[in-house]
Amino acid sequence: MEPMEKAEILIEALPYIKKFYGKTVVIKYGGHAMTDPGLKDKVITDVILMKYVGINPVIVHGGGPEINYWLEKTGQEFHFVDGMRVTDEKIMEIAQMVLIGKINKEIVGIIHKNGGKALGLSGIDGGLIKVNKKRIKKNEVEIDLGFVGEVDYINPQLINSAIDQGHIPVIAPIGTNEEGEVYNINADYVAGSIASALGADKLVLLTDVEGVFDNEGNLVSSLSFLQARNFIDKGIIAGGMIPKIECCIEALVSGVQSAHIINGRLHHALLLEIFTDKGVGTMVVKE
Repeated sequence: MEPMEKAEILIEALPYIKKFYGKTVVIKYGGHAMTDPGLKDKVITDVILMKYVGINPVIVHGGGPEINYWLEKTGQEFHFVDGMRVTDEKIMEIAQMVLIGKINKEIVGIIHKNGGKALGLSGIDGGLIKVNKKRIKKNEVEIDLGFVGEVDYINPQLINSAIDQGHIPVIAPIGTNEEGEVYNINADYVAGSIASALGADKLVLLTDVEGVFDNEGNLVSSLSFLQARNFIDKGIIAGGMIPKIECCIEALVSGVQSAHIINGRLHHALLLEIFTDKGVGTMVVKE
């Protein structure tokens, strides 16, 4: 790339740097961007750059495939109901070890290796995430999912303290109920709840697809609440995309300015979404 082209890229980014300086961006980190060694450093480098130009990134990570791997490796049988893993005490113990002890610390280590500062947290720390037991019904019969929770309350104090000290908070989606029992939580919903509690400017979900597509296979660059509900009702939005859309809607209702679903496999997708005119993926908006 010629020097003049580089200069033009920086000039294009300048209004966005000014716009988002001092603002908080919550990033749900998952999919291939978290498991592909080549993508890991690129995503983390993007996050570090955001921090250096004055944005406050907060990472919430998933870990379902890694949990599955270790369950299979240790001979634990498991199954899913409506996309949620039924979680007994043994499975919860492995999930906790993988999410907090392995994945969380790996991400923190990559941030430090690439010149950033990070603090690894889970919802257990400082009572950060309080949960209720998630309950679902099928054919009017309640199904016990075990230690699967849904967010009841986020205490943002610890996250804000980490940001104030120059750290990038890295949060594992584990929380506790009022009795101190530990629960696993869908990371998309955790990211949305944390974005709401922090009054974040943006919520960005990294996925393995480009965004939301309409019934003709075209990428939808902007999706309103009404369109989203219509797409869900018609089955155009289905499966794992439903919780992503729902957490985007909940975050926007709670005051988050914008929510984005982008392809984490695209190199520098975060930077393209935040610092360029065109952006990438699907932006969910109120109207």
